[in-house]
Amino acid sequence: MSTLILFLPPTLPGPSTTYSYTLTANGHVAIRHDSAPAALLPEPTRPGGEVVAVVSARALSWQRVRLPPGLPTGPGHQTPRLRLALEGLLEDRVLDDAAQLHFAVQPEPAGDGPVWVAVCDRAWLREHLQALEAAGRRVSRVVPEFAPGPTQSGGAELCALGTPEDAYLVVTGQGAELGVTVMPLTPMALTLVRLGALDGGAPDTHGQPPPPVLRAEPAVAALAERTLGQRVALHTASQRALDAARGDWDLAQFDLASSGRTRALRKVGTTVSALLNAPQWRAARWGAAVLVAAQVVGLNAWAWQERQSLAAKQASVRGMLTQTFPQVKVVVDAPVQMERELALLRQAAGSVSARDLEPMLAAAGAALPDGRLPTGIEYTPGELRLRGLDMNPDEVAALLARLQAAGYQARPEDGSLLLRTEANP
Repeated sequence: MSTLILFLPPTLPGPSTTYSYTLTANGHVAIRHDSAPAALLPEPTRPGGEVVAVVSARALSWQRVRLPPGLPTGPGHQTPRLRLALEGLLEDRVLDDAAQLHFAVQPEPAGDGPVWVAVCDRAWLREHLQALEAAGRRVSRVVPEFAPGPTQSGGAELCALGTPEDAYLVVTGQGAELGVTVMPLTPMALTLVRLGALDGGAPDTHGQPPPPVLRAEPAVAALAERTLGQRVALHTASQRALDAARGDWDLAQFDLASSGRTRALRKVGTTVSALLNAPQWRAARWGAAVLVAAQVVGLNAWAWQERQSLAAKQASVRGMLTQTFPQVKVVVDAPVQMERELALLRQAAGSVSARDLEPMLAAAGAALPDGRLPTGIEYTPGELRLRGLDMNPDEVAALLARLQAAGYQARPEDGSLLLRTEANP
């Protein structure tokens, strides 16, 4: 499933607003990165593709609160009651009126402990989503550029962003109080992290927190190296967009939330896309392909053996026919032709077969209950119909069993008994 990932500009949308976007086919590798107005943004290239909007670190604030016991927070549970609870808890922590802010609760919080809440301007976010939907780019998910939680390094991670004239530093980590911190790009920021004032990383085997990981956008990489006094790894906007889109967060909650069915379909599509395209599933895909190929080869080999066995049996039957009856030159249906030749032999020898009238009458007479005689008899080769038999169900069942033991098939039919040889059903 392809994905269009775009960054929401900090200003309200307008006719000249452009969106920086990244287009990916598998969620891990960018195939295009550019910026364009909403109406000119590319569409996901595969069926089931989605549009993901990224909210920059500067547009979000992170608050850690403890919700009232018993208040559900999972998908589909963002109720007005939860919204009112958040407004009451955050009223004294935010500068703007809480009613004008949008809240998003941490996905799948653990236990009854504190949860992270992302806060941003509600009108700004709603207008961008409406502008994109009007341009035919309906947003499926809204994700933060950086989110609280464990990092790959296990410690704090610093990312220098912006321009040389307006550079800033985003600090993330897994500490309970760290969350996502945005600060000016100054030497003091790295000092605070190294002293542990901002680092929430777990200590290593020597009791010291792991060293912070430094990254920077290409535009501010040189400035970050001079300011922080060490080399930094390049981290482009496309890489940040891909990392954000793979996260668990979805800021589209409460009045901006998608329906439960849409969330389920999106989750299924994301899972299928990861299985089909994600690098970490490459070994599993190869294993599945090898397993399928082995099954196909095995089934073909088994089918070939069965065809060979069937052909050998058919050849044996044809050979038996031509050896027993040399006058048969063309074999079309060996069993039928053999039966026909045997009937001709019996006819020539003056003997009777089970298909003739006398054996069928004898078998019927021996099987009929005492005192039961037919009022009419109809015969064709291999089939005898006895009319006028009036029998109860028990007598009919016993009659059919005796005839079957004698090698005949029989069934009641329209007040008569139809008798056939087993070779002529």
